[in-house]
Amino acid sequence: MIKVIDNKIYRRQDKELLVIEPWGPDSLRVRATQNHTFNKDEETSALLPALASAPEITTDGKSAVITNGKIRCELMVTGKLKFFNQKGELLLEEYDRNRFRENVEGEFNSALEISPRTFTPIMGTENFKLAVRFEPNDGEKIYGMGQYQQPYMDMKGCVVELAHRNSQASVPFALSNEGYGLLWNNPAIGSVTFGKNLTEWTALSTRQMDYWITAGDTPAEIEEAYADATGKVPMMPDYGCGFWQCKLRYQTQEELLEVAREYKRRGLPISVIVADYFHWPHQGDWKFDKDYWPDLKAMVDELEGMGIKLMVSIWPTVEEGSENFKEMEELGYLSRNDYGKRMHQLGNAAIMDPTNPDARKYVWSKIKKNYYDDGVRIFWLDEAEPEFTNYEYGNHRFYLGSDLEIGNIFPREYARMAYEGMEGEGQANIVNLLRCAWAGSQKYGALVWSGDIDSSFRSLRSQLAAGLNMGLAGIPWWTTDIGGFHGGNIYDEDFKEVLVRWFEFGAFCPVFRLHGFREPFKEPLGTTGGGTAISGAENEVWSYGEEVYEICKKYLELRERMLPYVKRLMAQAHEKGTPVMRPLFYDFPEDGKCWEIEDEYMFGPEILVAPILYEKQRERKLYLPAGEWRSLNDGKVYAGGADIVCEAPIDAIPVFVKNGCLEELKF
Repeated sequence: MIKVIDNKIYRRQDKELLVIEPWGPDSLRVRATQNHTFNKDEETSALLPALASAPEITTDGKSAVITNGKIRCELMVTGKLKFFNQKGELLLEEYDRNRFRENVEGEFNSALEISPRTFTPIMGTENFKLAVRFEPNDGEKIYGMGQYQQPYMDMKGCVVELAHRNSQASVPFALSNEGYGLLWNNPAIGSVTFGKNLTEWTALSTRQMDYWITAGDTPAEIEEAYADATGKVPMMPDYGCGFWQCKLRYQTQEELLEVAREYKRRGLPISVIVADYFHWPHQGDWKFDKDYWPDLKAMVDELEGMGIKLMVSIWPTVEEGSENFKEMEELGYLSRNDYGKRMHQLGNAAIMDPTNPDARKYVWSKIKKNYYDDGVRIFWLDEAEPEFTNYEYGNHRFYLGSDLEIGNIFPREYARMAYEGMEGEGQANIVNLLRCAWAGSQKYGALVWSGDIDSSFRSLRSQLAAGLNMGLAGIPWWTTDIGGFHGGNIYDEDFKEVLVRWFEFGAFCPVFRLHGFREPFKEPLGTTGGGTAISGAENEVWSYGEEVYEICKKYLELRERMLPYVKRLMAQAHEKGTPVMRPLFYDFPEDGKCWEIEDEYMFGPEILVAPILYEKQRERKLYLPAGEWRSLNDGKVYAGGADIVCEAPIDAIPVFVKNGCLEELKF
């Protein structure tokens, strides 16, 4: 039976309740459950409250059609859904292989008995294993979905895990070249298969199906609609647009300050420097170990005098030896296990539960007292997946439910903890660095970096795909560890090449940040507290010899000249949700060749970047879209709409600027 109530279409058929409703211009939200009613999802949904819409709805009681701007959904007698754009072109349809009681013209009459929506009960609970199936579109390309360590930007043909890991962030928004975007609005652990014969989304434990779909004439239209539906980043503060210096790990206050002073002595641009992990006495103390960091306020004040912000690493882990462990355990502020003893991460450490609003307030109170009140205004919220032992998702439980059901919201709520605390102190333009994200994380000031990746050209190739897809998944603030995290020896000539090429690429990333666990390692300074952790080798731009230093200096100075342009890009991200770095097709959607290219990208609308992604490569082929393009390296102007071959000496990657734009950008 179909009913129309408050501009929503409801269909009850035996066990299933389905609702289709407008959710912003040109967009629809679709939910289904086999429970009696839909669950309240204010804490787990990625969607903001719906903007007002005036859809057109028609129904004969058995089938229905809802049109909301550029999108139309047909609900058929069988319960199957089809989505069309304003031109009547089919965008997406559910996959249905059933014998129908009523013969519907044009539909399959199949003995396979495969339904579009399958709810498999998890006995003894209100939850189900859910599978939702769609017909594949021949020639379709699918982008977004977050950050995965693979070199493929087009997700068509891929099986994608909907779960977080160190260096993997599931942000389940898919942008299709067919002219639609789909958000899988479900934080459950699961997967999606973008197959040749079937598209199938699954959730291992959930109470309902929930997805949001929008139609648009261009990728930009789709992206902006998605940002309106899930939230936009704040305005990036000016210091966020400059150069960030980081390593694992500065062992003392004086060591960090001396690095900052050396940058200033050399006249090098720097805007942020980082105090990394294990600066604390115990995990979960959320304060500096005064044996090695005696005066935080004096350190912040000296850095501020040099025009440098201090970013401080925060972990969600709480050791049994921490001054806060017992109280947090008693108050129920720690995540727990369904089976056996609470699993520990990095020794005897539990993990705080950011899905609990009281736990968020408690941890923020410690951060405020021990960091914020001494002037720290930017935090590195590490371990944001979180990095549970072996990622045994079925064994963890949070305040809002099991990890299988709601675990993917952990990084969003972790970002929310700091964001709401800082906002409550009156801070504007908030940015914090995280290792993971879910849909909606962007509205809590999340700058995502790509995790503990290895130091290799193979890894660099994967970061390019990851960064572009993160932007299309609605996370415009993204960065990497320049040079990778693991495996780089500062005396190795092969690694120096990796570092240089990564640094050149990093200058054209939304945030320009040098980090890594460099070799040879340094021994601990002590046997207690923050002195027990080892450190990596030096990781400043002068640490790799004169040739590397001069190249890094060249790109540091270029980024400094680009700052007005970068700030304009950040304003567009804040106002419209525009990715800062994006594939060529974002700016040239009518050029079919731009949909094929995955090793170039646009840094904003006026700069085209062709990074060097292979060892010993000293030239490369690239494509210039229509228009005239000025090479940043030799100043020559090239006609677009053609392939060219460019030289790429070790000190330069091919970069082109739209002719007549950004004349100040020259080497």
